[in-house]
Amino acid sequence: MLMHMTTHTLHESPQPSDPAWTQTAPAPAQPLPYHRQARATGHHRWWRPLVGTGVVFVGVTLVMLVVLIGSEIAGAVLDRPRNDDGDLVWGGIGDNALALLSIALWIPVVLLAARWVQRRPAGTVSSVAGGLRWRWLGLCLAVALPVAAASLGISLLLPESEVSGPELTWAGLSPFLLGLASVCLLVPFQAAAEEYVFRGWLVQAVGAWCRSPWVAVIPQALLFAAAHGWGTPWGFADLVVFGLITGLLTIRTGGLEAAIALHVLNNLLAMGVMSAIAGGLASEETAADMNWMMVAVDVPMVALYAAVVLWLARRR
Repeated sequence: MLMHMTTHTLHESPQPSDPAWTQTAPAPAQPLPYHRQARATGHHRWWRPLVGTGVVFVGVTLVMLVVLIGSEIAGAVLDRPRNDDGDLVWGGIGDNALALLSIALWIPVVLLAARWVQRRPAGTVSSVAGGLRWRWLGLCLAVALPVAAASLGISLLLPESEVSGPELTWAGLSPFLLGLASVCLLVPFQAAAEEYVFRGWLVQAVGAWCRSPWVAVIPQALLFAAAHGWGTPWGFADLVVFGLITGLLTIRTGGLEAAIALHVLNNLLAMGVMSAIAGGLASEETAADMNWMMVAVDVPMVALYAAVVLWLARRR
């Protein structure tokens, strides 16, 4: 069933009363793979991916600005302290939650750009089926859980890198539960939002012009790594590999579910552990700061996950 969906869009015509994000695309003359879904409705014009990408960039900037302004207003009302640079101090948990929220809000920006600029159902960014395939997402989550747990567990046993992180001091029950709650609430949306922008919008924007999946996948993988900042060459390489593998998984399975599942569990488990450490969620370290030993663990695990998902996709 899944492989059938990877090459076909739904044949149901949209109803005027349906919300934009639930409408399905009319069938194109020929079935289109995921990276070509921007052309699925026949409204594609060469300029739409460019304008749409500009709208996404402006929209992302605006939602992050809205979160910042909301934080400033709330800080003034609650009389929150400021640091030496004049920035509001919400503490590690609060600052981390605001950062996650500002990224999570990218999802509606991408969906609206697909609907308004490219004049196609917003659900075609999720998959060729016109929306997230929840059963498939659940199966991918089941595969990703042991892989992400094993990767994190092995990484914790590795010798400490030269880059010092937070000391391993118990945060306390109340801070741990509060931090864990914020992580569980926001990380799924934050990780999914990054997938919607990079493996979703950018892959389909390039795919609107190019038939080759590789041409569609490579630029977003490089931009994905760059968006995490420059830490170490090893960390940058790891993020590029992650972007390439999840990008190809997205095209081969016809949707973002496999990429979202792995990204969500990677972030959820890592931040869950950090919430148990005093000051852990205040750490500015990201995947870009990986050393070569962590990359040597992470890359094979991501490849293993991809192999299992593709095997399951063929069986379905």
